[in-house]
Amino acid sequence: MSQAASHVPLDAAPAEPAPGPFTHRRSDSRSLFGELLDWVLAPLLFLWPMSLALTWGVAQNIANRPFDLELTRQVQALAVVATPRPGAARPQVQRGEVERAALMLLGGDADEQRWFQVLGRRGELLAGEARLAVPDGGPGAEREVQLRDDAIDGAPVRVAWLWLGSGSAAPDDDALVQVAETLEDRQRLATEIIKGVLLPQFLILPLAVLLVWFALTRGFRPLEELQRRIRRRESSDLSPIPDRDVPEEVAPLVRSINDLLGRLDKSIAAQRHFLADAAHQLKTPLAGLRMQAELAAREIDGGPAGAEAARHSLRQIARSTQRASHMVNQLLAMARAEDSGERLRRQWVDLGAITRAVVRDFVPRAIERRIDLGYEGPETVPAVGSPEAAATRLLAEPVLLGELVRNLVDNALQYTPAGGSVTARVLADPAGPGVVLEVEDTGPGIAPAERERVFQPFYRSPEAQADGSGLGLAIVQEIAHRHGGSVAVGDARARGSEGSEGSGGSEGSDGAEGSEGAEGSEGRDRSEGSAPGARFTVRLPRQSAA
Repeated sequence: MSQAASHVPLDAAPAEPAPGPFTHRRSDSRSLFGELLDWVLAPLLFLWPMSLALTWGVAQNIANRPFDLELTRQVQALAVVATPRPGAARPQVQRGEVERAALMLLGGDADEQRWFQVLGRRGELLAGEARLAVPDGGPGAEREVQLRDDAIDGAPVRVAWLWLGSGSAAPDDDALVQVAETLEDRQRLATEIIKGVLLPQFLILPLAVLLVWFALTRGFRPLEELQRRIRRRESSDLSPIPDRDVPEEVAPLVRSINDLLGRLDKSIAAQRHFLADAAHQLKTPLAGLRMQAELAAREIDGGPAGAEAARHSLRQIARSTQRASHMVNQLLAMARAEDSGERLRRQWVDLGAITRAVVRDFVPRAIERRIDLGYEGPETVPAVGSPEAAATRLLAEPVLLGELVRNLVDNALQYTPAGGSVTARVLADPAGPGVVLEVEDTGPGIAPAERERVFQPFYRSPEAQADGSGLGLAIVQEIAHRHGGSVAVGDARARGSEGSEGSGGSEGSDGAEGSEGAEGSEGRDRSEGSAPGARFTVRLPRQSAA
């Protein structure tokens, strides 16, 4: 064995063949080329044996006709000689004349045997071969030449026979004339005919297969070129595939792929924008966290005099950590809400029960901020099947639905000043079969010009004073849309004439309102000139499409 041979690792994967339109990637994959070839060639190969059988039958029929015609003429000529002469007391067949005539008529072909027979009515042999069988049925009304297949000593023969009349009234005067011949000449002629028909087919059939293969290969060439163009693309190239040279049958597929590429390009662009915004939003709290940590370290190194300043820095670190954690949680919630590839695990839930649970969770925070947090709607979980249950139950994903309510309540608490109020309300949709969630507050409200923008991720109004990530309302809208619902924002009460139009910053996140303009307000009732507040209305169908 040659030592120069290269050594290939045992676990090395074999080299893949060059990709082509007809390359099988998996054993269970379907080949369009192979399927078309099967549908074209299979009927051809199936019909060809039938063509052989039909050709053989037609050739036998064609070969029999001239020989049957010749055999009929021979019987008729021999019958003329064997017909009894009238005028005698009992006409008799002249044996010698018949044998001489038969010798002249039948003795011309050395390759084929012929026999003749002349019988009387009672079956007595008048002349010829005794081994020919008498036909069934006897003489009929019509004295015409008949043909049949028979055998002599096991050899197949073709027999022509004719009943003769003597011209007298006695039926015993009838005679039977038969002429038989072997089938060698017939079979030889049929074989020649079949050869003349089938031999060209043996040449045409392989040629037809090659032509079909060539035609299909040429027809698939545009697909192969399309495959090469797609394989040459960079992974980042999501531009539409040119369809100018694409066959008409494949054009709808290319247009569908281009539509998918366009949607994918938009999705990737949105993800990149989202990641860039997320990185920018996380950079600020992390940078502050690092600065406060460095400051605390310097103050600790300064000895007892810097203890109070170090404690202040540590409190700032805790707040920065809390803000960063909140930002990360919001990012995860946004990603979960936007994950359209994951099918929602829907179940029948009570929106009133979810809202009550969320409100209870925020009660300590509301007390700390001196905000009146309330809930309006069913106070208990109604029995299944009752009208109250039908009013607030819907088919939804409970985790996402809870995230929706939590973000709305958190948003309202974030921008409602001390002494204000926040109300979460659940009721049946008066406009149709659905459930309505309303969260309203007594904050400064949202200017009409900014009500569309507050739902954009990371959007914060320039007038917003409270901390926030700018993701809360975007999460709310995304969850509502995934459940087939909608979100609207408006004023909780009519705007007054004094300072209400200019007051109220907003952010599209954990809050939608500015923090100024409502300080010192008492309770839920406001005068005409007070801040308008904000009301977020979420309409959800009871049973949306999956």
